[in-house]
Amino acid sequence: MRNLLLTVALGMLALTGCRQDMHDQPRYEPLGESRFFPDGRGARPQVENTIARGQLKEDIALHYGKPAKDSKDWVATLPVKLDKALLERGRERFNIYCSPCHGLLGDGEGVVVQRGFKHPPTYHSDKMHQQPVGYYFDVITNGFGAMASYASRVPAADRWAIIAYIRALQYSRAAAVEDVPAADRAQLEAAAR
Repeated sequence: MRNLLLTVALGMLALTGCRQDMHDQPRYEPLGESRFFPDGRGARPQVENTIARGQLKEDIALHYGKPAKDSKDWVATLPVKLDKALLERGRERFNIYCSPCHGLLGDGEGVVVQRGFKHPPTYHSDKMHQQPVGYYFDVITNGFGAMASYASRVPAADRWAIIAYIRALQYSRAAAVEDVPAADRAQLEAAAR
């Protein structure tokens, strides 16, 4: 019995030595030499006049937060449709990326600040209320002060969703009962009792 087990184990060991996986295939090192191509390069250059899928940024307002690429002004309105789905996505992304510093309420009292880091500005100050939405897009994209750029982590559409949510946070603090449509005011007042 022992010899049988030993023979089976040796046979299996021999079979694994005959296996050729992807890691055993001939391949080229990145930017290494190649005898296959006439120019001797293993990495191929991009084909001229082509743009990688998803890299053409025709909508300047959406991708740069400005009315024109060379403009010094910021867009004042969202370049995306404002709806409940956008606000829900913005809340989700805000809670993931922004709330550690800015706090869940946008008041600058996040967990990072509670551990001794510098306070970011509150979104509820007059200065921040007056900033156009394009300004927020630029700050998220390029960073500002101690804040790093989030361009590589947060896609442009999600940056706009975050900005829509920030505006909702701002409006929630500055809203008055008169801002609620008359049809909904009775329901609001009944809930307050």
